[in-house]
Amino acid sequence: MKYVKGVVLSRRLGRSLGINLLPDLICSEDCIYCECGTTRNLTLERKEYAPTDQVISELDRFLKKRPVADYITFSGLGEPTLHSGIGKIIDYLKDNYADYKIALLTNSSLLHKAEVRAEIKRLDLIVPSLDAGTEKTFKKICRPAEGLTLQLILDGIEAVSNEFNGEIRLEILFLKGVNDSDREVNELVDKIKDFKIDKVDINTLNRAPAVSGYKPVSKERLIKISEKIPFKTEIYI
Repeated sequence: MKYVKGVVLSRRLGRSLGINLLPDLICSEDCIYCECGTTRNLTLERKEYAPTDQVISELDRFLKKRPVADYITFSGLGEPTLHSGIGKIIDYLKDNYADYKIALLTNSSLLHKAEVRAEIKRLDLIVPSLDAGTEKTFKKICRPAEGLTLQLILDGIEAVSNEFNGEIRLEILFLKGVNDSDREVNELVDKIKDFKIDKVDINTLNRAPAVSGYKPVSKERLIKISEKIPFKTEIYI
């Protein structure tokens, strides 16, 4: 299988069948912590990076075997919403395999676009990420494509939180000495306090990052951080 991976055991999603729509490290961000490595094509351009019909064909062949899976998950080596056919794939799954839940792991970079939100509205779960409460820290951690700002990220998550009928789990990854200080956490909490989300997943490094030298945050510190967040939280080490 070229585009369908798994079923694998996910820390957060249980048994997950992954869909990778961007097989060549194509992304709208080049995050310093990314376990996939450095982004090769940093872009905000949406197009059909992988043939949509081939992705659907692979899914068909695999799902006809009726594998046990808690979620079919859009994730992979880059930002899934960059793929212009994601809506068609979601609709196909919902129309033909409605008994499977579908999740999206996203860096939130395109959620401010109404057409993207329309394409993903049938999902069961959206996991948008947000790693900073200031533009300076956002640029340091996420190293975004030109034109992508923290405000666009925030606008997108807020719009999804107001429109989406499924579950939303905000994901935040903390790096020691980068975004884990009280000041950084307070800035971030201030930005998310009015979001309509179900849960916040708190993460730190647990694999080698794209850029060496960065360290994970201790469990004790993550617990302290979680106490500042005005939503139900879960910590993943």
